[in-house]
Amino acid sequence: MKITVQDTANPRAVKVQVLGDTAHPANFGKLCVKGSAAGETLDFSGRMLVPQVKGKTVSWAEAIATVAEKFLQVIAEHGPDAVAFYVSGQFLTEDYYVANKLMKGFIGSANIDTNSRLCMASAVVGYKRAFGADAVPCCYEDLELADLILLIGSNTAWAHPIVYQRIAAAKKRRPEMKVVVVDPRLTATCDLADLHLPIAPGTDAVLMNGVLAHLAQQNALDEDFIAQHTQGFQAALNHAQILQGDANRVAESCGLSLADLQQFYQWVQASPKMVSLYSQGVNQSSSGVDKSNAIINLHLATGRIGKAGMGPFSITGQPNAMGGREVGGLANQLAAHMDFSQPESIELVQRFWQAPKMAQKNGLKAVEMFQAVGSGKIKAIWILNTNPVVSMPDAEAVRQALQACEMVVVSDCMQHTDTTEVADVLLPALTWGEIDGTVTNSDRTVSRQRAFMSGPENARADWWMLCEVAKCMGFDGFDYSSVAQIFREHAALSGFENNGQRAFDLSGLAHLTNLEYQNLQPMQWPVNRANPQGTQRLFADGCFYTASGKAQFIAITPQFPKHRPDADFPLVLNTGRFRDQWHTMTRTGKTAKLMAHRDEITVAMHPKDAEKFGLQDQQLVALQGKASRDYRLIARLEVTSQQASGQVFVPMHWNRQFASAGKVDALIPAVTDPLSGQPETKHAVVKVEAFHARWQGVILSRQVLDLTAADYWSRVTGKGFHRYELAIEAGSGSPLDSQKALASWFESLGEPDAERQVLRYQQSDQFRFAVLSGNRLQAVGFIGKTLPAIERTWLGERFAQALEPLQRRYLLAGKMSGAQDAGPILCSCFEVGLHTLQEAIVRQELTSLEAIGQALKAGTNCGSCVPELKAILAQNLLTPSAV
Repeated sequence: MKITVQDTANPRAVKVQVLGDTAHPANFGKLCVKGSAAGETLDFSGRMLVPQVKGKTVSWAEAIATVAEKFLQVIAEHGPDAVAFYVSGQFLTEDYYVANKLMKGFIGSANIDTNSRLCMASAVVGYKRAFGADAVPCCYEDLELADLILLIGSNTAWAHPIVYQRIAAAKKRRPEMKVVVVDPRLTATCDLADLHLPIAPGTDAVLMNGVLAHLAQQNALDEDFIAQHTQGFQAALNHAQILQGDANRVAESCGLSLADLQQFYQWVQASPKMVSLYSQGVNQSSSGVDKSNAIINLHLATGRIGKAGMGPFSITGQPNAMGGREVGGLANQLAAHMDFSQPESIELVQRFWQAPKMAQKNGLKAVEMFQAVGSGKIKAIWILNTNPVVSMPDAEAVRQALQACEMVVVSDCMQHTDTTEVADVLLPALTWGEIDGTVTNSDRTVSRQRAFMSGPENARADWWMLCEVAKCMGFDGFDYSSVAQIFREHAALSGFENNGQRAFDLSGLAHLTNLEYQNLQPMQWPVNRANPQGTQRLFADGCFYTASGKAQFIAITPQFPKHRPDADFPLVLNTGRFRDQWHTMTRTGKTAKLMAHRDEITVAMHPKDAEKFGLQDQQLVALQGKASRDYRLIARLEVTSQQASGQVFVPMHWNRQFASAGKVDALIPAVTDPLSGQPETKHAVVKVEAFHARWQGVILSRQVLDLTAADYWSRVTGKGFHRYELAIEAGSGSPLDSQKALASWFESLGEPDAERQVLRYQQSDQFRFAVLSGNRLQAVGFIGKTLPAIERTWLGERFAQALEPLQRRYLLAGKMSGAQDAGPILCSCFEVGLHTLQEAIVRQELTSLEAIGQALKAGTNCGSCVPELKAILAQNLLTPSAV
């Protein structure tokens, strides 16, 4: 990224314009809306500013000593496996390296795992089973060179919008390119698809086995490649032919029409240049590894690997999940792509680190780790740069486990998260813009991330914290003076006694000077004497990192999800991302721009299911899971034909900071893939019932409000205000369960001041109020038996400047006659709303996406909104209306 910083003398008021680096091979300067808006999250509001122990501010020396002493005590009394680290794919590689070295080489346990376990662990095991190494064979350029792209279990348009736009641009240049989307949902990504295969949840391996069997029946396999470069083919093919050799049976199992399935088979057969891009829909499964290998089997059987425009391409969900895999950040890895399964590797790493007490076996994977915290086996845990109380499956059990743990240390950039709430020790961390190091993206490209501003005075880099604790525990080997020194050691370990036996090799960068490290350009590993400029694609020579040097086919018996719907819990719950949000909203929730597109947690449901259960669009509903009946999620219903019948979709982002009951992972059972340990986050069974509200309302306030007395609330960040959607459940016993109590509470809002005024409008079934200080709006609220019909955008804009007399007059109406409300935001980059777009289409006679871009700029920056713009344009051209 290229950064323009204004007002560097005052970091609390820093303004940053973020522009893409046009020379970077991953994006060529394109940024998604989250990247474009990153500068808006760099202020210090909400930041953790000082170290804290048991809620008291302490010095760094005291905080470090507290952590070190407790860890030493637990290790002395219970052994090294009684402590754990839980780290993050948002770490820089250098942070990851130090954490892994400390835990595995010096504490002597492999109980370090990462939130990347939740997103790509199954892909790792799939690659290792097939290739003998966790090595992605492809590069992003292959997406432009392919004749057929399979997007499997990925809403690429929202989760990886720059990749999506790259594919879209390639398809525009070459319309003959085919794109197939394999996804139970009709997502924004399907806008690009020549064929959408809405498979039944969990049937990915059925589909891939079916293709393999079909190609064999058509004599369309690469027999030479199979014979020369692979093993295990016949067993894999026999499995596929027996189980999925009948196309009719495959279509029935997957819930597809036979015609669509046959079209898919034909395109795969006719397209040697094929890339399979797969993500969480494949990985987040109790059989995710097998699904991954079913995809890889297809590429091996056709020889579609190691060449331009082809290969199985697992795309990661975090900025440095790959870097964590490189250093050994997973509990079942050692370091530098070496494993505990080989004693000689353990001895090698121990010699390199001069480690006094080397871990000898795999540690506990994420789900096992927090279960061990709950059982008391783990007595001290350090959580760095992640929010597991929201993101882990069975999230309420994770919260309860941490509350009961002897010592919970949390390093974070933000003071208030669901996880910092249960911590004993809080350590303020530097974050993006303030930290220095490297990351590795999905196609093995190592990139420098450079600091461009100072963080809060007492915040520190994660690697520094880890080193200080290590030294306080009495360990040598952590006297690093810079991230460059850490990187050189990391690169040197990757090449130590490697001799071409391990795919991961950065030995060509092991002797960089500090200046060379500072100026390091993006480069794909391996980078070594044989490949000094990096390696674009792997396995072009047909040689792999298995014992035989040949790729391994895996015979796949498809497994269905562990939990199945029944009469009491009839719906399948799927989870995933919203377009403009990231993980648990710790930072993206700070900016109004990123909250504007989808600002409230929703449950997407097919119209037939809504009718069946007597539910209406936009009403509040409650979800309960079969495996987590003590937690009830409350959200607003979105009735849409884009959602398959029998299934519901809920976004993963909401938490206790933004909603009263929005943690969807509390409904996800702790079911994992037996090989990878990755949770089945894409599948739970639930029931959905109406939430019977006595009162519903909307409040906009300059202050952050305490709404814990409300049975439902959801907070939306606005420009200079916070908006709350709230509801009081009938018969809940809430202290706000009366109009009198509501009126008393509302009138207490706003700062006391001599110019304070309260405007009211009250009837038996509604109550409206506004609190002003002079002509400045402090708070405005609308409560009624039903959700009031107001214009939220217009009301939010009133906080930006003094009220005009006419605006004040219309304030309690919630909208102003003749004023144009932009409507729900479609293009976050340029803040173009639905109503603005619809009016422009009619008044300016816009008939193309290009015309919309010229008139409103919508869709011309990151392109994330393009599928929605096209859908609305098509709808308006089909049914034009007067404005």
